Amino acid sequence: MKTNWTFLTNHAHVLVCLTEEPDIRGRDIAERVGITERAAQAIISDLVADGYVSRSREGRRNRYEVYPDEPLRHPLEDDHTVGELLKALGRLQTAKKAKAKVHSSKS
Repeated sequence: MKTNWTFLTNHAHVLVCLTEEPDIRGRDIAERVGITERAAQAIISDLVADGYVSRSREGRRNRYEVYPDEPLRHPLEDDHTVGELLKALGRLQTAKKAKAKVHSSKS
């Protein structure tokens, strides 16, 4: 019998979504992660409250900034950073490339 578990928590999945798309809607995060919109918003609130992410308003949407230098929370991993996790997942480079692409298209 196969169980439905993953190596990463929903918090990590939400962090990946925010890194890849800083202006993503809570509804879209929920759909990608496979959780409710309310759960996605609660996780974002956790990440903001603990200093892993900041949230700012741009028009009618929120924009998120992930702080890659923050340490991971569990004592087994607290000598590593969020950025190291995102880089290991191939996501930190994606965010930088996306940002560079936006800047180059404005030139």
